[in-house]
Amino acid sequence: MNPDTQLAPRTTTRWPLTGRSPAPAPAPGGAWPVRLPARVRSLDAGRMAAVRDSWRALWSSRLFVWAVGVGTIAAFGFGPQRKAFDPPGLTSGFGWLGDALAAPAARWDSAWYLEIARYGYRPDLGAASAARDAYYPLYPLALRAVAWLGAPAVLAGVLVSIGAFALALYGIHRLTTLELRGGARRALAEDRVADAARLAVLVVAFAPMAFFFSAVYSESLYMALSVGVFWSARHGRWARVGVLGALATATHNTGMVLLAPALLIYLYGPREDRPAERGSAGSGERRLRARLRPRYRLRRDALWLGVMPLGVVLFAAYLGLAGGSPLGSFHAEGAWSRHLTTPFAGLWEALRAAFDGARQLLSLQDHHAYFAAAQGSPLVNAEHNVLMLVILALAVPAIVGVLRRLPLAYGVYVIAALALPLSDPVRSEPLQSLPRFMVVLFPLGIWLGAWLAERPRAQRPVLVGSGLLMALFLAQFATWHWVA
Repeated sequence: MNPDTQLAPRTTTRWPLTGRSPAPAPAPGGAWPVRLPARVRSLDAGRMAAVRDSWRALWSSRLFVWAVGVGTIAAFGFGPQRKAFDPPGLTSGFGWLGDALAAPAARWDSAWYLEIARYGYRPDLGAASAARDAYYPLYPLALRAVAWLGAPAVLAGVLVSIGAFALALYGIHRLTTLELRGGARRALAEDRVADAARLAVLVVAFAPMAFFFSAVYSESLYMALSVGVFWSARHGRWARVGVLGALATATHNTGMVLLAPALLIYLYGPREDRPAERGSAGSGERRLRARLRPRYRLRRDALWLGVMPLGVVLFAAYLGLAGGSPLGSFHAEGAWSRHLTTPFAGLWEALRAAFDGARQLLSLQDHHAYFAAAQGSPLVNAEHNVLMLVILALAVPAIVGVLRRLPLAYGVYVIAALALPLSDPVRSEPLQSLPRFMVVLFPLGIWLGAWLAERPRAQRPVLVGSGLLMALFLAQFATWHWVA
């Protein structure tokens, strides 16, 4: 069944592979058997499936997150860093139950977003507030706007994050259907496309680091905007690409890399808005110049791509006019011991740190640090460095899968986004926060959904294993242990 066709007449057929019945069609007289809003009744089958599957992934995964988070607090307490990292008390002070409910959402960087939302960046204070410049402004602005309506700040952040996550899941479902349907590059069989889209939103919602999507972090907002950029570009809506891209660059430092896939889609496609103006050189074409020749000519609407960097430009202008440095968002990374290297050079540092970390773990002692740059406990630092490298290694097959199965723009986006942390490593933990940077890279979820759709026996083990890992990392996060 094609997911983009109109609702079929009422029958007893079932959706492929899922066993669920399609939505009821209107009765002959035009009346619906169940009263639904007019806009819902007008949705086609593909959109209804996206709404249904993304909603199920959203509520089930968030219920799981809060059950694990609150259960961890009830069993082990609030953890050692509760007061040390959040001196203003912005993540606590709600009573035991309120603090327990805030535990899965308000930890570590959440304190920075809450502080910015409440006090602003204050670049006029100099070094005292310089670390805030590393956090881009759109998310704390959205948090502040919701809090202005009367919601407590932590709740406002959770509402913004979950709302953005819902939009991101819906967009991922729609993009999966678009990219894997018949005629696409390495398309799935028609009866597996719907299953791949359902699995894609599930693997994203239950990814090991997916608890960040409902935390007071900017990850869900950035992912929703990046999904919107891809969907709009695929349909030739370049004004929307420019606006969403500008919002993304005002949300996360990774936003600038969205310009590369947007430009690739504009010049090479695939595009739904119009056919290619030039044929592509086939696999037997010998002339590289002919193979690199764009399939679409530049038009005036390409100027909208120039709007995409506007978010970071306006943020820099604000910092400069407010008494700080226009480049404060780049300089602030030094507060976390990040240092800029040549592209992907951080990978060598990560390999060395993981090798020394393995030696540290095998030695079963922490009085001698094999990795000289280690900070704090050498054993904890070693565990993190080994784990980060394992996670990166596990991502390699998924990156290759994205390059082989999806349009080139998706693979370029993933590689360009990973180039940032791999070129700006932390001295004591070169791949610090890499899992959190990776969880927003939705093409990896699309590829995994397609891979699982072709391997039904792997679906349950992968989803259960991923959920168990999320529970483990979330338990650490909720008790103020550093995760990513």
